[in-house]
Parts: sequence; structure tokens; C-alpha cells
Amino acid sequence: MTLDPKTFLTAIFEAAVAAAQPERVIRNFLPDKPKGRTVVVGAGKGAAQLAAALEKAWDGPLEGVVVTRYGYGAPTTRIHVLEAAHPVPDPAGLAASQVLLDCVAGLTKDDLVIALVCGGGSALLPSPPPGLTLADEVAVNEALLASGAPIAAMNAVRKHASTIKGGRLALAAHPAPVVSLVVSDIPGDNPALVASGPTIPDASTRADALGIVEAYRMKLPAAVKAHLATAAADAPGPDDARFAGNQVHLIASAAVSLEAAAAAAAQTGVRAVILSDAIEGEAREVGSVHAAIVREVATRNRPFERPVLILSGGETTVTLRGKGKGGRNSEFLLSFALGIEGFHNIHALAADTDGIDGSEDNAGAFADGSSVARMRTAGIDAKAKLAQNDAWTAFKAVDDLFVPGPTGTNVNDLRAILVT
Repeated sequence: MTLDPKTFLTAIFEAAVAAAQPERVIRNFLPDKPKGRTVVVGAGKGAAQLAAALEKAWDGPLEGVVVTRYGYGAPTTRIHVLEAAHPVPDPAGLAASQVLLDCVAGLTKDDLVIALVCGGGSALLPSPPPGLTLADEVAVNEALLASGAPIAAMNAVRKHASTIKGGRLALAAHPAPVVSLVVSDIPGDNPALVASGPTIPDASTRADALGIVEAYRMKLPAAVKAHLATAAADAPGPDDARFAGNQVHLIASAAVSLEAAAAAAAQTGVRAVILSDAIEGEAREVGSVHAAIVREVATRNRPFERPVLILSGGETTVTLRGKGKGGRNSEFLLSFALGIEGFHNIHALAADTDGIDGSEDNAGAFADGSSVARMRTAGIDAKAKLAQNDAWTAFKAVDDLFVPGPTGTNVNDLRAILVT
């Protein structure tokens, strides 16, 4: 193969992201116009781009507000864009949650609410119940992020310590019907779990939430534990009559983006295989498993024949053991790099499709069979950095961070591994 591997893998990432761009998909899911007002609410790291796309596609009156991460805004004319902190909530997010609730108050059955929901909305919509504070919700969020729990479990806890998640935003809009347009970053694509489902209920209970807290030994504030043990934490269920008539549309997902990535590879003459769009688990362990599969391909030409692009999606987790920098994609890739050391025909990219992996400005990183050796030359012990959750520093030292900037969408992680 003569194409530069980094150039090739970057093109694969761009194809996956393009398949989930709001302007490309939102026109296919527009609801009928109502007799009354059309009010837009939304949250997530791609919410501003969804709002901008909806404005272009909607030819009637439109108003509303969405909240996104700082720096992730987009130009809009009728829908107001607010910005707040992610992944740890801040006062701006608290204020934004109240603005969204106020925006849907007092509507009638002749009005329509369009909810634009995508990944990142959980942190951007802090709204603690009476008796709890923003500091309590921050503590919950930090405990969840450090726990290693899968995203479905995290969001089951979040929705029971909120006045806006778990379908409560839709209830605030009742009797106006709500049409939710969802970009899924959740393995399995359950729309009720995206952004903790502000407009979509799911069947998890506060007993489930308490069980998750215990199973993952989460250290929550006493006030939060007390709240979860009371009926005040109960979230509305899918059978609540107030949700009748609401609609939910999944407009973009990891599955569609992986198929687009595979098609882009085929256009260059490289066959692609998709392992799964819903891989979960500890990032470093998933990295080791991917490395084992790829070594088998590199040495024995099985279970896939070379050349091949191996793709996977989903959302891994990181149990914090150290105090380094990084995110789940860079941690996955550092573990993967350790597993392919010396295999010079293996090249990989792991990145979050929203453009940010963890707390730094990179979406992920590149790795190949020489990564660990190059780190060693740069004075970096790759195994030690993995133990310290410091993958960002390791890849920074060898100039292999991947920094595409905000993409305007979010369909979770993309792992692309080329074996030539």
C-alpha cells in the first residue's frame, strides 16, 4: 500500500464523521408543522450544529434554545445557543437547564417541541432536585467518570438525581407533543440513554441506581444517597400517559458511521471489516484484545486476510488509578500499542467522533508498531504511563496526538486499524 497510513486513517475518520453531520441527516426526520408555536430545545456537544441545520431545513416560524460545550457553538439566527462546561458541570449549565425548562413552560397541545439530543448532554444539563446542590451533582459526575461503569449505568444514576433528565424535560412541555431527534453515542443506540434522556424515559428505577452505586463503590455525597433512597428520586416511566403521542427518531449512530468508514476504505481498494458498533469495557483491556486480533491477522492472515482495515465503535470506560492526562481512546491506544510493538505493518487511529477525548484538545491518537520504541527513545515508559492513566503524555512525546477540533456531531468512538 502506497498511501500514507496517517493520511488514510484520517480520511476514514472524516468519512465516519461526515455520515453523522446534522445537515446531511436532519431533513429526513422533520415533523409536520403545528397549528401553534414550534419550540426547539436541546443539549449536547453537537447541539449547536443540529440547531443550525434545523434552521436551514425548517421553513416556518421557529424559536428556542440549546446548550453545548464551551467552544462548540455554531452560527444560528432563531435558536439561541448557550455554552457550559463538559465533562464537569458548572453554573452556566445550571442556568441553561432552567432556561430550557422555562422555554417549554406554558405550551399547549397545538404547539410542538423539537428536542435536539446528542452525547454530552448529561454534563451540560445539571439540575439538582430540591435539597441537593450543583456541588452535589458535580460530585456525582466525578464519581461516575472515575468508576469505570458503562455509560448506560452512569445515566441510570444521573437521571434519578435530576429535575430535567429521565424524560422530565418532556413532561415540563406537556401537553405539547415532543419530537426528539437523537444522535446516538450509546452502545446499542437506546435513545433514552443519550444525554440521560431529557425528553425520553427509560425503565430503570432508583433501585437500579442504588445498585449501580453499590456495585461500582461510588463515593457519593450523603445527601445524594439519601435522595436516591426516597420516592422523590423516582423518574417517570415509559408507560406514563403524558408521553403518549411523542415521537423519537434516531438520526445518526455509530453503525451508520462505521458503514461509511468501510465504504471509504473500499474506494481506496482496502477491504474493511466491522467488529462491532457497541464495544464496551475497560479501555486498556479492549485495547489488549484488539491487539491480539490484529497480531493474528499480521502473522497468520486470519481471521481476516491482509490488507484489511478493522473497524469498531462503542464506548469504553476508564477506571482512574493515576492522575495523568488522557481519555478512553488514548488509553485504549496505548494498551494497543504495547500489544503490537515491533509489528511495522500495523497502523491505528482511535478517536472520539466529537473531536475531544477526555479533558485535553485531542480526539485521540495514532499508533503503530514503532510507537512504544519511539516513546522509549523520548524517555517515556509506556507501561508506566498506562498505569498512571497518562496516555496523553505518552503520545504527545512522539507527536502522535490526533487533533481535528470539534466536529459538530458525536456518534461515540471510532477505532480504525490498518494491517498492510
